[in-house]
Amino acid sequence: MAELLKNLYNEQLITDLCKEILKHDNTFDHKAFKQSVFDKNWKGKELKQRMRHIAECLHHQLPDDFKKSIKILRPVSTKFNGFEYMFFQDYVECYGLNDFETSVSALEHFTKYASSEFAVRAFILQDETRMMKQMLCWADSDDHHVRRLATEGCRPRLPWAISLPAFKHNPQAILPILKKLKNDESEYVRRSVANNLNDISKDNPEIVLDLARQWIDKNTNTDRIIKHACRTLLKQGDQKALSLFGFTRAEHITISQFKVQTNVTLGSTLPFSFLLKSQHSKLGKCRIEFSIDFVKANGNLNRKVFKITESDYSDNEKRVSKYFSFKKISTRKYYAGEHRLTIIINGVDQTSKPFNLLLK
Repeated sequence: MAELLKNLYNEQLITDLCKEILKHDNTFDHKAFKQSVFDKNWKGKELKQRMRHIAECLHHQLPDDFKKSIKILRPVSTKFNGFEYMFFQDYVECYGLNDFETSVSALEHFTKYASSEFAVRAFILQDETRMMKQMLCWADSDDHHVRRLATEGCRPRLPWAISLPAFKHNPQAILPILKKLKNDESEYVRRSVANNLNDISKDNPEIVLDLARQWIDKNTNTDRIIKHACRTLLKQGDQKALSLFGFTRAEHITISQFKVQTNVTLGSTLPFSFLLKSQHSKLGKCRIEFSIDFVKANGNLNRKVFKITESDYSDNEKRVSKYFSFKKISTRKYYAGEHRLTIIINGVDQTSKPFNLLLK
């Protein structure tokens, strides 16, 4: 089994952190800091709880003056790269909300080594106008990490982060940043633009579709952004999004020889296969997906859609063989009972069959 991410916060990481802090603050009580980090509740803390706990423990050992503490932490942060070091930003979020200038400068610095995307959201919630003006300035930065922060930090539904309800309701304040960065030289930044747009599409699909119509066919990079930005709409079978990419209703296609294993045991795989055939000389442009209606704890069903492939097919038939893995994963809990597998072509359900998931 893969090592839990929370275990990245180990004794060696804390020891290395202490060594660097002592280079810039010889009054830092590293023994007290270590003891406070690995307290009696440490083992029960999850990833983000550990991150916040380390920030709070730092606060107890660093100077009370926020500016002085940041002056110490800035050079220390340059020695550490990776998301697990986002406790530097967490420190700013916890203790810097009343010092905007110092905090913004610190977050811009820290994001070059570990993203400040979580911490900036507290500042957006506190003063949206001022912080979004800063984010727009960051979009012009020479550093691609800072430019990415400009778009990643204001995603309405950033995973693992506090949401931004105002931007779910009305994302207009985000759009100037996305428009500025859509042609960024960095794929890292462009992908963040796409992810932000995908977030927006969940609450305001027409805004994203309108931008997609404006941007499509301009260049390869923006076409990729649009496709990635519309991935949720495409999975939902939104016909406006599908038609934008040439996926029209496949009324000329039939499905036959659809086979699904009747029973599958937790930990194994479910094979299935089918044959697509067109009444025309070719299948044409097809987005082939399948969905599974998973049984929930209360007995209800919860549908998830999975992409198989998409292409412009010159043949008039295509055989598809696929399987779904029921191996245990941390992001989904499986329950025994009758599930249902459905084949989807260009956003439209075509045919389905039930199967039973057995836990033993």
